[in-house]
Amino acid sequence: MKKLIPDFETMKQAGEKISMLTAYDYPSAKLVEEAGVDTILVGDSLGMVVLGYDSTVPVTMEEMLHHTKAVRRGAPQTFVIADMPFLSYTSSELALLNAGRLIKEGGADAVKLEGGTHVSPIVQALTGAGIPVVGHIGLTPQTAGQMGGFKVQGRDLESARQLIHDAKAIEEAGAFIIVIEAVPRQVAERITTSLKIPTIGIGAGLDCDGQVLVYHDILGLFERFKPKFVKQYAQLGQEVVRAVQSFHKEVKECKFPAEEHTFGLSDAVIQKLYGDK
Repeated sequence: MKKLIPDFETMKQAGEKISMLTAYDYPSAKLVEEAGVDTILVGDSLGMVVLGYDSTVPVTMEEMLHHTKAVRRGAPQTFVIADMPFLSYTSSELALLNAGRLIKEGGADAVKLEGGTHVSPIVQALTGAGIPVVGHIGLTPQTAGQMGGFKVQGRDLESARQLIHDAKAIEEAGAFIIVIEAVPRQVAERITTSLKIPTIGIGAGLDCDGQVLVYHDILGLFERFKPKFVKQYAQLGQEVVRAVQSFHKEVKECKFPAEEHTFGLSDAVIQKLYGDK
């Protein structure tokens, strides 16, 4: 049964961990739903793992809409969260327009945006308009360049306290979940216990209320780099290569298609066909 927003807070209160996984198209979403994952994130990480960009920054609203629609079709019974891409929420007015599209056109159940205290007015505007919002603090990939790259955040006392402050501001603005990325476990634990809403960790330790990873990462389908916090549950990339190599070899050796993969004619039709002048 599809989760609803109150269900996530109930899970936190009951101590039941929340599973979240990315998906970017119909077949991946269908498989994730079949596996029973609690919620799907259509992450702007699709820019790197699906579209081949060097970062999430080039991802457009049209690309996010395209992929969100496909995921919704593949997982009609799963709660779907769509990322708001870079520069799509620089003002409350722009955020309302773009978030509204992800909900109305894309079929998302909620949107996610990156940032702490400085984006809380935008979160408040969205939730005030009836748009469910997921926050994202810690390492925020859209602005990783300002952070000196993809580095762990909150390692000193001042930055750790700022993350706690950011999380509370996002909660007070109306977000119903906060993703915490690449922070020390102790900081994530402190944030988790200080909030009423659930936290979802990615590289933030076991004490968060749930965990999220990228679909292509856990299946071994993205090999450009592997963050420390990623666990590969399969190595499908190499399996795909082996399968394609076998197809290539059998085509070259005239072993495919075999008779069982081929359509034929009746003897009578064959005789007439070859008897034609």
